[in-house]
Amino acid sequence: MQLPTMLQGDAPLRLLQGAAVGAVATMIIGFNWAGWMRSSTADKIASDQSRAAVVAVLAPICVDKFQRSAGAPAALVELKKMASYEQGSFVEKGGWATPPGGGTVDSAVAQACATMLGAVK
Repeated sequence: MQLPTMLQGDAPLRLLQGAAVGAVATMIIGFNWAGWMRSSTADKIASDQSRAAVVAVLAPICVDKFQRSAGAPAALVELKKMASYEQGSFVEKGGWATPPGGGTVDSAVAQACATMLGAVK
């Protein structure tokens, strides 16, 4: 039985080289322009987006709790006098960033709450 001409001489080497170049080109195009990603990257993106969504939901609740608290006008004046990096911890210590139903305070929620309160006139 005779081998096909495609598998005789230098042809198998050229075939394997073409397959390797094609595979590498496919990966380069896929990961750089076609939106492919590793599962760890997708997990990180999903985690970041879910955390941002939680902060976006809880920060307005924190602002409402702050505004309804006793002494809110004085606390707002005090908050606005502080440096921006201190405002989040002030909101945390005041207990306004505690989620409904209790739980641990998220510093990102407290910082977003402080930012929103800083914009209140």
